[in-house]
Amino acid sequence: MKDKEQIENIGDHHYYKSIKTPLRSDAFDKTDDEKIKNIEHHFKMIMEEMGLDLTDDSLSGTPYRVAKMYIKELFYGLNPSNKPKLSTFENKYGYKKMLVEQNITIDSACEHHFLPIVGFANVAYIPKDKVIGLSKINRLVDYYARRPQVQERLVLQILNDLQNVLETKDVIVSVTAKHLCVSSRGIKDQSSYTTTLEYGGCFSDTATRSDFLKILSQPKL
Repeated sequence: MKDKEQIENIGDHHYYKSIKTPLRSDAFDKTDDEKIKNIEHHFKMIMEEMGLDLTDDSLSGTPYRVAKMYIKELFYGLNPSNKPKLSTFENKYGYKKMLVEQNITIDSACEHHFLPIVGFANVAYIPKDKVIGLSKINRLVDYYARRPQVQERLVLQILNDLQNVLETKDVIVSVTAKHLCVSSRGIKDQSSYTTTLEYGGCFSDTATRSDFLKILSQPKL
């Protein structure tokens, strides 16, 4: 049993053990409706412990709204059945240069405090035999973001999935985000943000990686 100081330290240091999101073996035995009902009950208890009056019209539906938001919106990416189908196509044009998808919205939550992580991702790859629809990259990023997350894990999950689907290691992923667990608690630093970068294949070469970073620094549309 960890003491309270250990618990705080783990949260402050963004500790994580694996690239896989930690899930129990029975995580999906219950239906979404069953989960919503149970979360509604428990969140109602949390609100009551805080002294809120749930007979008030404004608060009476909050437990249900929060429960539905958790399962259907904020954390839909926990369920593998919601993973987008990543259709790939033959690289008929023989395009062999860098393809970059920029400023993909990140709307996630810190798994240590369940506070928002908001920012954007940039993804690039150099095609070999396969290419992927641009919107599929955005959908994949959103899928992995929509779960309790650690930013270091998020970039790895996106990277590894794209490498497997595209059958190439030539992929790079960056995420820049603001963590409300930093800005609204603890140090309460309102201006800082966090950037993480993962890559493989030819992006391990400094010159190729620099080309990617130069593209990101160019004026946006």
